[in-house]
Amino acid sequence: MTEQHYYYGTGKRKTAVAQVRLYPGHGEFSIDGKTLEDAFPWPAWQSTIMEPMKVTDNEAKFSVVAKLHGGGVTSQAGALRHGITRALLLADGDLRPVLKKHGFITRDSRIKESKKYGLKRARRAPQYTKR
Repeated sequence: MTEQHYYYGTGKRKTAVAQVRLYPGHGEFSIDGKTLEDAFPWPAWQSTIMEPMKVTDNEAKFSVVAKLHGGGVTSQAGALRHGITRALLLADGDLRPVLKKHGFITRDSRIKESKKYGLKRARRAPQYTKR
């Protein structure tokens, strides 16, 4: 039995999580069993996902297999981009300066603030009544 070699990266944005594996290949995408065009039909989402591959000229060198959890479509696209970036760093550490310059390594940490006791949401207080 031959063992398949791949590079793994977990990408996160808000509540979306992407588990990404990069295999040596020809640039195919399998996202939850769908192609890139089926999973993300809008071109802006597709370009967001492909940015790390285009910047490092790895579009035709790796095939991407990803599982997505949580979040909305835009958030999942951002998480997938982050996961691809992390996997590319494992594949070739020399890509780090290029990816860092474009801001792909930094995780977008804007998540929903947790609810506080005595309040309706994180900061929304109950309406004040004088009488």
